[in-house]
Amino acid sequence: MNKAVQEQVALIRDLTTPVLPVPTGYPTRLSPVRARAVVFDIYGTLLASAAGDVGVDAAEDDARAFALAMADGGWPVPEPAVSGRAVELLRREIAREHTMRRREGIEYPEVDILAIWRRVLAGLALAPPGPGRSLRRLAISYECRTNPVWPMPGLAETLRILRSRDLVLGILSNAQFYTPLLFEAFLERDPPALGFAPELSLWSYREMEGKPSPGLFRRLDRRLQEQGIASAGVLYVGNDMLKDIWPAAQVGWRTVLFAGDARSLRLREDNALVAGTRPDMVIDRLEQLVQILQ
Repeated sequence: MNKAVQEQVALIRDLTTPVLPVPTGYPTRLSPVRARAVVFDIYGTLLASAAGDVGVDAAEDDARAFALAMADGGWPVPEPAVSGRAVELLRREIAREHTMRRREGIEYPEVDILAIWRRVLAGLALAPPGPGRSLRRLAISYECRTNPVWPMPGLAETLRILRSRDLVLGILSNAQFYTPLLFEAFLERDPPALGFAPELSLWSYREMEGKPSPGLFRRLDRRLQEQGIASAGVLYVGNDMLKDIWPAAQVGWRTVLFAGDARSLRLREDNALVAGTRPDMVIDRLEQLVQILQ
């Protein structure tokens, strides 16, 4: 890990405190299943999130968070009026990027948050990144301040047991560049060291496409099949009926709805796409995966 990444991980640790899940009372449904691969969503599933999601889908933007994030990134603290305009411009630039990408035929576009922040700074006539100024630190600080996250109870032990059973582990999640760093910050190991196969880890910011895009799930399903793992041998774990359970079911994966935190459980009962979709199992603690995967 280079010095810059070490500093980013240290910043995450400095800015985070425990976020405990809120019980949902949603009924669980467990049954033994055989699987060769387990694929995970992250926010709201592996990580408890104050908002239940990531980035622009997370907590409300905050002008004070921007001012503090600028200082963490190495810029002078801006005036309150500038911070207020920054929050508005951030939303506007993200919406503009989404509109452009949809015109290109991407139904569920994702942004590169670093590119967005560059445009925000330019729009405010603030100094661009350079010596002593880090755009990555700015972005990390803003995210940590507006959307605190923390590992779900039992995360490290559950991953350890699944690794010991020679299960293939993957990730398919909406994310930004700082998302993989969260594992290093909280568990002191990066995703590959925790057992997640790099070639089976799809991060939305790298694909420039986000969930619930069925294309993302088909892409990962093809990669799994190239490794000899049939769709029926894949178990997908997520907290959102629309973004997780529905598209996973479309490619033939078995599905587990994680109902362990009231802030992140998304049942989407009024959404037409998920009508008739039912998860194969429902859990409210990650350790229950160990019981399911006999």
